[in-house]
Amino acid sequence: MEFPGGGTGAGGGAVLSGNNVPAFLTKLWTLVEDPDTDPLICWSPSGTSFHVFDQGRFSKEVLPKFFKHNNMASFIRQLNMYGFRKVVHIEHGGLVKPERDDTEFQHPFFIRGQEHLLENIKRKVTNVSSVRQEDMKMSADEVSKILTDVQLMKGKQEAIDSRIIAMKHENEALWREVASLRQKHFQQQKVVSKLIQFLVSLVQSNRILGVKRKIPLMLNDSSSAHSLPKYSRPFSLEHVQNSVSSQAAANLFSADTPLTSGPIISDITDVATPTVEDVVSEWTDVDALSSQQKLNDP
Repeated sequence: MEFPGGGTGAGGGAVLSGNNVPAFLTKLWTLVEDPDTDPLICWSPSGTSFHVFDQGRFSKEVLPKFFKHNNMASFIRQLNMYGFRKVVHIEHGGLVKPERDDTEFQHPFFIRGQEHLLENIKRKVTNVSSVRQEDMKMSADEVSKILTDVQLMKGKQEAIDSRIIAMKHENEALWREVASLRQKHFQQQKVVSKLIQFLVSLVQSNRILGVKRKIPLMLNDSSSAHSLPKYSRPFSLEHVQNSVSSQAAANLFSADTPLTSGPIISDITDVATPTVEDVVSEWTDVDALSSQQKLNDP
């Protein structure tokens, strides 16, 4: 048996040489019509469909003789592309596996004895190619409107881009200014900290000097000045202060008393704890002094 690319088999149907019939349909018609292939592919009793038995043997023994492959899935895919449908009988319901490996396919124009109907079987086209050419045409007004809208959108986009660039520059300038202010603030904090430390140390030293006063010194005009014994008991500051004050008051109120021992010069210094007013006054003086030093510094 010979299958010359869609020719007749032994006892097969006539050769379909019509130019309007695709080669796949010609080969399929030859397969179904050939009685030698009936054990694997043949017409149904009604002649409106055909059966494929034992798909394993069919793909190995028959498909390579007519097609360039032996893939059953590719064969079924081609059938679907030309509008063939798999037939499922109601009595089987698609749930019970048939006794034989039988697959039935059907097409309204693939009928036994009516090969002239093959010209009506067309391959399915994709959605893009099925769109009519007139539907894809657009009027000049629509094109002009679209171009105008595109130009308008382009202008708005350019304005937005320029605004974004300006905002970016402003943001960078603000960041630089913030960095400069932070640096100045840090330097001012250092200066203020050093100034506070200087003022605190200055106030503390003034308080120490205020507590440590000189002991009252009495100078006598007589030639034989009496000095305190080496091991004499020391007087308290309060006692010395009271005695000196009493003596000065007596001399002032006793104008007739002769001055036989000469003038007495006394250095009276009160030992007192600095008050709040003294500390504030010293702090003010220190501030004035520091300000004057800053002005004098180059």
